[in-house]
Amino acid sequence: MRLFLILFGLIVAVPVSASPLFDDDAVLEIRLSGQLAALIKNKKVREEYPFVLGSRGTNIQIKARVRGNSRVAMCRFPPLRLNFASGKTEQTVFAGQKKLKLVTHCKSDNDRAEGNVLDEYTAYRIFNLLSDASYQVRLVRVSYQDADAKQKDLERSYYGFLIESDRELAARLGGEVAAIRDVRYSRLDDDQTTLSFVFQYLIGNTDYSLLTAETEETCCHNVDLIDVDGKLLTVPYDFDFSGLVNAAYAKPNAIVNLKRVTQRRYIGYCKSDIQSVKTSLQRVVALKHEILSVAQSVPALAEKDVATRLRFLERFFEAAGDQEGLLRKFSRECLGPN
Repeated sequence: MRLFLILFGLIVAVPVSASPLFDDDAVLEIRLSGQLAALIKNKKVREEYPFVLGSRGTNIQIKARVRGNSRVAMCRFPPLRLNFASGKTEQTVFAGQKKLKLVTHCKSDNDRAEGNVLDEYTAYRIFNLLSDASYQVRLVRVSYQDADAKQKDLERSYYGFLIESDRELAARLGGEVAAIRDVRYSRLDDDQTTLSFVFQYLIGNTDYSLLTAETEETCCHNVDLIDVDGKLLTVPYDFDFSGLVNAAYAKPNAIVNLKRVTQRRYIGYCKSDIQSVKTSLQRVVALKHEILSVAQSVPALAEKDVATRLRFLERFFEAAGDQEGLLRKFSRECLGPN
């Protein structure tokens, strides 16, 4: 029997947000109505379709389209981008929003796929604890209404989550989005960079890079850069290939010799100052209680899912008990010249 663990009211602090959408951790109930079948059928052209977003008794006219890369190919129900430009959002929880990413359940009527959403949401919430330079997220329960009446298994609502836009993130940090192709390491904020490297190791993620991806014109892969006073803050996103999420389609990065994403490999840069790496590791370890509290408090479809989530994270903290040994491992596995 499906067991819902909705245990919010976290005692940990999260970054201050100017948007009402991210001021609350409670699960937000929303409804999306529109031509879902047509939108998904034409996902390669990324055409926008008119939709109605309903929440808290208010209907907002929006446009929606498919977004993403790997998930578009692997998910029967792909992630979406919601465009609020044509709707009236004043006096609603979506006030001030322009465009938002919606992470969806990938496959309808599939518990593992929906559980992956909750685990990825957990990863975002963990990085919120570590740094203000992180994407805020809001957990939602989405009921879908397909105007084409062709999408199946939509009789019930599904978990998903909304992600703060890069525009809003940059404004919150007092900077701007840096759309550049090549990044000099000297321009990176060392503390934020090493913190993101240790975080990626914590969640078992190797699906990121500070180099320009083959299919993109700007840096980086699953990392955004925010320019604040000339220094670049690395902000990671998209964690579905991490060991914490362990999606059915996930594979380790080809640059590492791993068989499963649940195996950890440090792929931070060797150029990073070792003292900064050590400080970042200590920062993560110091927040062990808060990190495990988040992992335990995020909803799950079954108790065993929470236990699996906690067990994966606890293995990191067990290894971090030997701080010098873990730092030596980081030094052996890091990428590039010193």
